[in-house]
Amino acid sequence: MAKFFTPAQINEFKECFSLHDKNQKGKINSKDLITVMRCLGTSPTLGEIERHLQVHKIGKTGEIDFSTFLNMMHRQMQQEDPKNEILEAFRMTDKQKKGSIQASELRAKLTTLGEKLTNKEVDDLFKEANVRSNGVINYEAFTQMVTLPPVDY
Repeated sequence: MAKFFTPAQINEFKECFSLHDKNQKGKINSKDLITVMRCLGTSPTLGEIERHLQVHKIGKTGEIDFSTFLNMMHRQMQQEDPKNEILEAFRMTDKQKKGSIQASELRAKLTTLGEKLTNKEVDDLFKEANVRSNGVINYEAFTQMVTLPPVDY
């Protein structure tokens, strides 16, 4: 499984994994899996955690070694695709299938739903994505823009 991750990712995973390895046996309790995965930037649901455990025949009170954890992280990261998740959220609100949303409507959603952004954060996001506050946003282009990897200088 290590072939799917960079050395830096493996080090980060190992560090977080070790913090939850309470007995220093190279294993974490299965009940800690969701916490460790979320600490590392994934967003597994309880159902996804149960499936990971079932695939590896680990009970709810079992233990997970680091190699198995890497396998689970790989599977989780493969199924989580921020671009598709964002597009799906836009499509669910696009009743007329226009492929666009008013900037004011997007601002309202971003500041009131889910993990709420401040108006300043939305202003910064719109500025970065070159969105006029009174404009119409093509959500496919917007999603492409906000999911680009950060520039590494």
